[in-house]
Amino acid sequence: MKSSNNKITSISERDELTRQFEYVNSLIERHRFSAITKVNIEVLMTSWEVGEYISIQLKTSHWGSKVVSELADYLKLQNPQRRGFGKRHLYNMVKFYDLYSRVEFSEMIKILHLSEIVQSSIAQLGYIEKVDRRPLKSSITLLAIPELLLLIPFTSHLEIMNRCNTDEERIFYMLYASQQSLRTEELRRCIVNQTYASLMNRDKMLSPKLLSEYPKTEFMLKDKAFVDFLNLPEVHNEQHLHKGLLEHIKDFILELGKDFLFVESEFRVQVGGTTKRIDLLFYHRALQCLVAIELKTVDFQPEFIGKMDLYLEALDRDVKRDNENPSIGIILCPSADRSIVEYTLSRSLSPTMVAEYRRKLIPIDVMRKSLEEYCEFLNNR
Repeated sequence: MKSSNNKITSISERDELTRQFEYVNSLIERHRFSAITKVNIEVLMTSWEVGEYISIQLKTSHWGSKVVSELADYLKLQNPQRRGFGKRHLYNMVKFYDLYSRVEFSEMIKILHLSEIVQSSIAQLGYIEKVDRRPLKSSITLLAIPELLLLIPFTSHLEIMNRCNTDEERIFYMLYASQQSLRTEELRRCIVNQTYASLMNRDKMLSPKLLSEYPKTEFMLKDKAFVDFLNLPEVHNEQHLHKGLLEHIKDFILELGKDFLFVESEFRVQVGGTTKRIDLLFYHRALQCLVAIELKTVDFQPEFIGKMDLYLEALDRDVKRDNENPSIGIILCPSADRSIVEYTLSRSLSPTMVAEYRRKLIPIDVMRKSLEEYCEFLNNR
Protein backbone atom coordinates (compact mmCIF):
# COMPACT_ATOMS: atom_id res chain seq x y z
CA MET A 1 0.00 0.00 0.00
CA LYS A 2 1.35 3.44 -0.99
CA SER A 3 0.42 6.81 0.50
CA SER A 4 -0.72 9.80 -1.53
CA ASN A 5 2.78 11.34 -1.60
CA ASN A 6 4.05 8.22 -3.43
CA LYS A 7 6.20 6.95 -0.52
CA ILE A 8 6.62 3.22 -0.02
CA THR A 9 4.99 2.02 3.18
CA SER A 10 5.22 -1.74 2.84
CA ILE A 11 8.36 -3.52 4.06
CA SER A 12 8.05 -6.03 1.21
CA GLU A 13 7.88 -3.17 -1.29
CA ARG A 14 11.01 -1.62 0.23
CA ASP A 15 12.84 -4.96 0.02
CA GLU A 16 11.82 -5.35 -3.62
CA LEU A 17 12.98 -1.82 -4.42
CA THR A 18 16.32 -2.49 -2.71
CA ARG A 19 16.71 -5.65 -4.81
CA GLN A 20 16.03 -3.64 -7.96
CA PHE A 21 18.54 -0.98 -6.92
CA GLU A 22 21.16 -3.68 -6.29
CA TYR A 23 20.53 -5.09 -9.76
CA VAL A 24 21.13 -1.68 -11.38
CA ASN A 25 24.30 -1.26 -9.33
CA SER A 26 25.54 -4.70 -10.43
CA LEU A 27 24.98 -3.72 -14.08
CA ILE A 28 27.03 -0.56 -13.64
CA GLU A 29 29.85 -2.35 -11.81
CA ARG A 30 29.97 -5.19 -14.33
CA HIS A 31 30.33 -2.84 -17.30
CA ARG A 32 32.75 -0.63 -15.39
CA PHE A 33 34.95 -3.65 -14.67
CA SER A 34 34.68 -4.74 -18.29
CA ALA A 35 35.71 -1.26 -19.50
CA ILE A 36 38.71 -1.11 -17.16
CA THR A 37 39.76 -4.61 -18.22
CA LYS A 38 39.58 -3.76 -21.91
CA VAL A 39 41.62 -0.60 -21.34
CA ASN A 40 44.26 -2.62 -19.47
CA ILE A 41 44.41 -5.17 -22.28
CA GLU A 42 44.80 -2.45 -24.89
CA VAL A 43 47.61 -0.87 -22.84
CA LEU A 44 49.36 -4.25 -22.68
CA MET A 45 48.99 -4.89 -26.40
CA THR A 46 50.22 -1.37 -27.14
CA SER A 47 53.24 -1.87 -24.90
CA TRP A 48 54.00 -5.22 -26.54
CA GLU A 49 53.72 -3.99 -30.13
CA VAL A 50 55.57 -0.70 -29.57
CA GLY A 51 58.28 -2.54 -27.62
CA GLU A 52 58.52 -5.16 -30.35
CA TYR A 53 58.88 -2.62 -33.14
CA ILE A 54 61.52 -0.57 -31.33
CA SER A 55 63.39 -3.74 -30.28
CA ILE A 56 63.62 -4.91 -33.89
CA GLN A 57 64.87 -1.51 -35.03
CA LEU A 58 67.52 -1.46 -32.30
CA LYS A 59 68.68 -5.02 -33.02
CA THR A 60 69.00 -4.42 -36.74
CA SER A 61 71.14 -1.33 -36.06
CA HIS A 62 68.63 0.93 -37.76
CA TRP A 63 68.16 2.86 -34.52
CA GLY A 64 70.23 3.87 -31.55
CA SER A 65 69.53 5.48 -28.18
CA LYS A 66 69.39 8.91 -29.81
CA VAL A 67 66.63 7.82 -32.18
CA VAL A 68 64.54 6.48 -29.28
CA SER A 69 64.86 9.88 -27.58
CA GLU A 70 63.78 11.57 -30.81
CA LEU A 71 60.79 9.20 -31.01
CA ALA A 72 59.74 10.12 -27.47
CA ASP A 73 59.95 13.82 -28.37
CA TYR A 74 57.99 13.23 -31.57
CA LEU A 75 55.22 11.36 -29.77
CA LYS A 76 54.94 14.13 -27.19
CA LEU A 77 54.73 16.74 -29.95
CA GLN A 78 51.96 14.81 -31.68
CA ASN A 79 49.85 14.66 -28.52
CA PRO A 80 51.11 16.71 -25.52
CA GLN A 81 48.28 15.32 -23.33
CA ARG A 82 49.34 11.72 -23.86
CA ARG A 83 51.30 10.14 -21.01
CA GLY A 84 53.47 7.04 -20.70
CA PHE A 85 55.59 7.31 -23.85
CA GLY A 86 58.72 9.04 -22.61
CA LYS A 87 62.13 7.55 -23.34
CA ARG A 88 62.24 5.53 -20.10
CA HIS A 89 58.75 4.13 -20.69
CA LEU A 90 59.61 3.21 -24.28
CA TYR A 91 62.59 1.22 -23.03
CA ASN A 92 60.31 -0.48 -20.47
CA MET A 93 58.17 -1.62 -23.40
CA VAL A 94 61.26 -2.95 -25.16
CA LYS A 95 62.23 -4.84 -22.01
CA PHE A 96 58.66 -6.18 -21.72
CA TYR A 97 58.84 -7.56 -25.27
CA ASP A 98 62.42 -8.85 -25.09
CA LEU A 99 61.83 -10.66 -21.80
CA TYR A 100 58.64 -12.45 -22.76
CA SER A 101 59.25 -13.11 -26.44
CA ARG A 102 62.12 -15.44 -25.57
CA VAL A 103 61.86 -19.08 -26.63
CA GLU A 104 62.72 -20.14 -23.07
CA PHE A 105 59.71 -18.25 -21.69
CA SER A 106 57.37 -19.80 -24.27
CA GLU A 107 58.72 -23.25 -23.44
CA MET A 108 58.14 -22.65 -19.72
CA ILE A 109 54.50 -21.77 -20.42
CA LYS A 110 54.09 -25.03 -22.34
CA ILE A 111 55.81 -27.11 -19.66
CA LEU A 112 53.49 -25.70 -16.98
CA HIS A 113 50.36 -26.33 -19.12
CA LEU A 114 49.12 -22.82 -18.44
CA SER A 115 46.77 -22.56 -21.42
CA GLU A 116 43.65 -23.77 -19.56
CA ILE A 117 44.33 -21.57 -16.52
CA VAL A 118 44.94 -18.50 -18.65
CA GLN A 119 42.05 -19.05 -21.06
CA SER A 120 39.66 -19.52 -18.15
CA SER A 121 40.86 -16.29 -16.54
CA ILE A 122 40.78 -14.40 -19.84
CA ALA A 123 37.23 -15.59 -20.45
CA GLN A 124 36.23 -14.04 -17.11
CA LEU A 125 37.78 -10.76 -18.24
CA GLY A 126 35.69 -10.66 -21.38
CA TYR A 127 36.13 -11.34 -25.09
CA ILE A 128 39.30 -9.99 -26.67
CA GLU A 129 38.80 -8.92 -30.25
CA LYS A 130 41.39 -9.93 -32.81
CA VAL A 131 43.10 -6.93 -34.38
CA ASP A 132 45.13 -6.40 -37.52
CA ARG A 133 48.63 -6.10 -36.11
CA ARG A 134 50.51 -5.45 -39.33
CA PRO A 135 52.39 -2.13 -39.07
CA LEU A 136 51.99 0.43 -41.81
CA LYS A 137 54.53 0.07 -44.66
CA SER A 138 56.43 -2.74 -42.95
CA SER A 139 57.16 -6.33 -43.88
CA ILE A 140 58.14 -7.25 -40.30
CA THR A 141 56.21 -10.23 -38.94
CA LEU A 142 55.11 -9.46 -35.38
CA LEU A 143 54.63 -12.03 -32.62
CA ALA A 144 51.31 -12.37 -30.79
CA ILE A 145 51.41 -11.37 -27.14
CA PRO A 146 51.30 -14.42 -24.80
CA GLU A 147 47.85 -14.52 -23.22
CA LEU A 148 49.42 -15.06 -19.78
CA LEU A 149 50.61 -11.45 -19.84
CA LEU A 150 47.04 -10.17 -20.17
CA LEU A 151 46.13 -11.31 -16.65
CA ILE A 152 47.62 -8.25 -14.91
CA PRO A 153 48.13 -4.56 -15.82
CA PHE A 154 51.40 -3.18 -17.21
CA THR A 155 52.27 -1.43 -13.92
CA SER A 156 52.27 -4.83 -12.21
CA HIS A 157 54.48 -6.23 -14.97
CA LEU A 158 56.99 -3.45 -14.29
CA GLU A 159 57.22 -4.57 -10.65
CA ILE A 160 57.73 -8.19 -11.69
CA MET A 161 60.29 -7.36 -14.39
CA ASN A 162 62.33 -5.15 -12.07
CA ARG A 163 62.22 -7.35 -8.96
CA CYS A 164 62.20 -10.99 -10.15
CA ASN A 165 65.21 -12.86 -11.51
CA THR A 166 63.77 -16.06 -12.96
CA ASP A 167 60.91 -17.05 -15.27
CA GLU A 168 59.53 -19.26 -12.50
CA GLU A 169 59.19 -16.29 -10.18
CA ARG A 170 57.70 -14.06 -12.88
CA ILE A 171 55.08 -16.62 -13.88
CA PHE A 172 54.15 -17.30 -10.26
CA TYR A 173 53.59 -13.62 -9.47
CA MET A 174 51.51 -13.12 -12.63
CA LEU A 175 49.25 -15.98 -11.57
CA TYR A 176 49.22 -15.00 -7.90
CA ALA A 177 48.51 -11.31 -8.58
CA SER A 178 45.64 -12.29 -10.88
CA GLN A 179 44.19 -14.86 -8.48
CA GLN A 180 44.46 -12.55 -5.45
CA SER A 181 43.43 -9.38 -7.37
CA LEU A 182 46.51 -7.59 -6.06
CA ARG A 183 47.03 -3.89 -6.63
CA THR A 184 50.50 -2.88 -7.78
CA GLU A 185 51.66 -1.79 -4.31
CA GLU A 186 50.33 -5.02 -2.81
CA LEU A 187 52.17 -7.05 -5.43
CA ARG A 188 55.36 -5.14 -4.65
CA ARG A 189 55.15 -6.10 -1.00
CA CYS A 190 54.51 -9.75 -1.87
CA ILE A 191 57.62 -9.83 -4.05
CA VAL A 192 59.82 -8.05 -1.51
CA ASN A 193 58.63 -10.42 1.22
CA GLN A 194 59.21 -13.48 -0.96
CA THR A 195 55.69 -14.85 -1.10
CA TYR A 196 56.92 -17.20 -3.84
CA ALA A 197 59.49 -18.83 -1.57
CA SER A 198 57.03 -19.02 1.32
CA LEU A 199 54.01 -20.36 -0.56
CA MET A 200 56.02 -22.77 -2.72
CA ASN A 201 57.97 -24.18 0.21
CA ARG A 202 57.10 -27.89 0.43
CA ASP A 203 58.67 -28.25 3.86
CA LYS A 204 55.84 -26.62 5.78
CA MET A 205 55.11 -27.64 9.35
CA LEU A 206 51.61 -29.11 8.92
CA SER A 207 49.85 -31.70 11.05
CA PRO A 208 48.78 -34.97 9.36
CA LYS A 209 45.18 -34.05 10.18
CA LEU A 210 45.51 -30.75 8.32
CA LEU A 211 46.93 -32.50 5.26
CA SER A 212 44.17 -35.11 5.27
CA GLU A 213 41.35 -32.61 5.81
CA TYR A 214 42.78 -29.98 3.44
CA PRO A 215 45.26 -31.64 1.03
CA LYS A 216 45.78 -28.41 -0.95
CA THR A 217 46.56 -26.12 1.97
CA GLU A 218 50.28 -26.17 1.13
CA PHE A 219 49.43 -23.97 -1.89
CA MET A 220 47.14 -21.69 0.11
CA LEU A 221 48.87 -21.14 3.47
CA LYS A 222 52.26 -19.49 3.92
CA ASP A 223 54.81 -20.88 6.35
CA LYS A 224 56.19 -17.47 7.26
CA ALA A 225 54.96 -13.90 7.60
CA PHE A 226 56.89 -10.65 7.44
CA VAL A 227 55.81 -8.16 10.06
CA ASP A 228 58.30 -5.40 9.26
CA PHE A 229 55.41 -2.94 9.03
CA LEU A 230 55.08 -3.16 12.83
CA ASN A 231 58.52 -1.68 13.54
CA LEU A 232 58.80 -3.97 16.55
CA PRO A 233 61.85 -3.61 18.81
CA GLU A 234 64.26 -6.54 18.85
CA VAL A 235 62.89 -7.52 22.27
CA HIS A 236 59.09 -7.49 22.29
CA ASN A 237 56.26 -9.34 23.98
CA GLU A 238 53.02 -10.88 22.73
CA GLN A 239 51.05 -7.77 23.71
CA HIS A 240 53.22 -5.59 21.44
CA LEU A 241 52.86 -8.09 18.60
CA HIS A 242 49.11 -8.47 19.07
CA LYS A 243 48.45 -4.73 19.29
CA GLY A 244 50.64 -4.01 16.26
CA LEU A 245 48.87 -6.58 14.09
CA LEU A 246 45.48 -5.15 15.01
CA GLU A 247 46.65 -1.65 14.11
CA HIS A 248 47.93 -2.93 10.75
CA ILE A 249 45.34 -5.63 10.09
CA LYS A 250 45.15 -4.87 6.36
CA ASP A 251 48.90 -5.38 5.97
CA PHE A 252 48.71 -8.58 8.00
CA ILE A 253 45.87 -9.95 5.85
CA LEU A 254 47.91 -9.21 2.75
CA GLU A 255 50.77 -11.17 4.34
CA LEU A 256 48.46 -14.11 5.01
CA GLY A 257 46.58 -13.92 1.70
CA LYS A 258 43.43 -12.11 0.61
CA ASP A 259 41.22 -15.15 1.23
CA PHE A 260 41.51 -14.43 4.97
CA LEU A 261 38.65 -12.41 6.46
CA PHE A 262 39.19 -10.95 9.92
CA VAL A 263 36.53 -11.96 12.47
CA GLU A 264 37.66 -10.80 15.90
CA SER A 265 40.56 -10.23 18.25
CA GLU A 266 40.67 -12.19 21.53
CA PHE A 267 37.66 -14.20 20.43
CA ARG A 268 36.01 -15.79 23.46
CA VAL A 269 35.15 -19.48 23.66
CA GLN A 270 33.54 -21.09 26.69
CA VAL A 271 34.97 -24.40 27.89
CA GLY A 272 33.13 -25.65 30.95
CA GLY A 273 33.20 -22.82 33.45
CA THR A 274 36.28 -21.21 31.92
CA THR A 275 36.45 -18.52 29.24
CA LYS A 276 39.35 -18.86 26.81
CA ARG A 277 40.50 -16.19 24.36
CA ILE A 278 41.83 -16.89 20.87
CA ASP A 279 44.36 -14.21 19.88
CA LEU A 280 43.03 -13.70 16.34
CA LEU A 281 40.13 -15.39 14.58
CA PHE A 282 39.78 -15.34 10.78
CA TYR A 283 37.57 -16.97 8.19
CA HIS A 284 39.12 -18.43 5.04
CA ARG A 285 36.87 -18.02 2.00
CA ALA A 286 38.40 -20.70 -0.21
CA LEU A 287 38.68 -23.32 2.54
CA GLN A 288 35.34 -22.23 4.05
CA CYS A 289 36.48 -22.60 7.62
CA LEU A 290 37.41 -20.64 10.71
CA VAL A 291 41.14 -20.08 11.29
CA ALA A 292 42.45 -19.51 14.82
CA ILE A 293 45.84 -17.79 15.08
CA GLU A 294 47.87 -17.90 18.27
CA LEU A 295 50.73 -15.40 18.59
CA LYS A 296 53.97 -16.36 20.32
CA THR A 297 57.16 -14.34 20.78
CA VAL A 298 59.24 -17.32 21.89
CA ASP A 299 60.38 -20.35 19.92
CA PHE A 300 57.83 -23.12 19.37
CA GLN A 301 57.07 -25.25 22.43
CA PRO A 302 55.16 -28.59 22.36
CA GLU A 303 52.60 -27.34 24.89
CA PHE A 304 51.35 -24.78 22.33
CA ILE A 305 49.65 -27.62 20.43
CA GLY A 306 47.50 -28.75 23.37
CA LYS A 307 46.17 -25.24 23.80
CA MET A 308 45.37 -24.96 20.09
CA ASP A 309 43.62 -28.37 20.13
CA LEU A 310 41.34 -27.05 22.86
CA TYR A 311 40.52 -23.89 20.89
CA LEU A 312 39.72 -25.79 17.69
CA GLU A 313 37.48 -28.27 19.51
CA ALA A 314 35.57 -25.38 21.11
CA LEU A 315 35.20 -23.61 17.75
CA ASP A 316 33.93 -26.73 16.00
CA ARG A 317 31.46 -27.60 18.76
CA ASP A 318 30.05 -24.17 19.52
CA VAL A 319 30.91 -21.68 16.77
CA LYS A 320 31.28 -23.49 13.44
CA ARG A 321 28.18 -23.57 11.26
CA ASP A 322 26.88 -26.77 9.69
CA ASN A 323 27.89 -25.68 6.17
CA GLU A 324 31.47 -24.86 7.24
CA ASN A 325 34.50 -27.14 7.31
CA PRO A 326 36.53 -28.04 10.42
CA SER A 327 38.46 -25.15 11.94
CA ILE A 328 42.20 -24.71 11.35
CA GLY A 329 44.84 -23.53 13.81
CA ILE A 330 48.00 -21.55 13.02
CA ILE A 331 50.67 -21.01 15.65
CA LEU A 332 52.79 -18.01 14.65
CA CYS A 333 56.15 -17.85 16.38
CA PRO A 334 59.59 -16.36 15.61
CA SER A 335 61.25 -19.72 14.96
CA ALA A 336 60.79 -23.45 15.49
CA ASP A 337 62.91 -26.58 15.77
CA ARG A 338 61.42 -28.66 12.98
CA SER A 339 62.18 -31.95 14.69
CA ILE A 340 60.26 -30.88 17.79
CA VAL A 341 57.40 -29.64 15.61
CA GLU A 342 57.31 -32.88 13.61
CA TYR A 343 57.24 -35.02 16.75
CA THR A 344 54.51 -32.88 18.30
CA LEU A 345 52.28 -32.56 15.23
CA SER A 346 52.49 -36.26 14.37
CA ARG A 347 50.21 -37.09 17.33
CA SER A 348 47.95 -34.06 17.03
CA LEU A 349 44.38 -34.85 16.00
CA SER A 350 43.70 -31.25 14.95
CA PRO A 351 44.34 -29.54 11.59
CA THR A 352 47.19 -27.31 12.75
CA MET A 353 50.27 -25.68 11.25
CA VAL A 354 53.24 -23.82 12.69
CA ALA A 355 54.38 -20.68 10.86
CA GLU A 356 57.36 -18.43 11.50
CA TYR A 357 57.85 -14.73 11.18
CA ARG A 358 61.43 -14.76 10.00
CA ARG A 359 63.21 -14.79 6.62
CA LYS A 360 64.06 -18.09 4.95
CA LEU A 361 65.08 -18.99 1.39
CA ILE A 362 64.68 -22.29 -0.45
CA PRO A 363 66.59 -23.63 -3.51
CA ILE A 364 65.40 -22.64 -7.00
CA ASP A 365 65.05 -26.25 -8.21
CA VAL A 366 62.66 -26.97 -5.35
CA MET A 367 60.65 -23.86 -6.19
CA ARG A 368 60.53 -24.82 -9.89
CA LYS A 369 59.03 -28.22 -9.04
CA SER A 370 56.58 -26.57 -6.65
CA LEU A 371 55.53 -24.08 -9.34
CA GLU A 372 54.60 -26.97 -11.64
CA GLU A 373 52.41 -28.44 -8.91
CA TYR A 374 50.95 -25.01 -8.09
CA CYS A 375 49.88 -24.56 -11.74
CA GLU A 376 48.33 -28.04 -11.66
CA PHE A 377 46.48 -27.00 -8.49
CA LEU A 378 45.12 -23.86 -10.21
CA ASN A 379 44.06 -25.95 -13.19
CA ASN A 380 42.12 -28.35 -10.98
CA ARG A 381 40.40 -25.47 -9.20
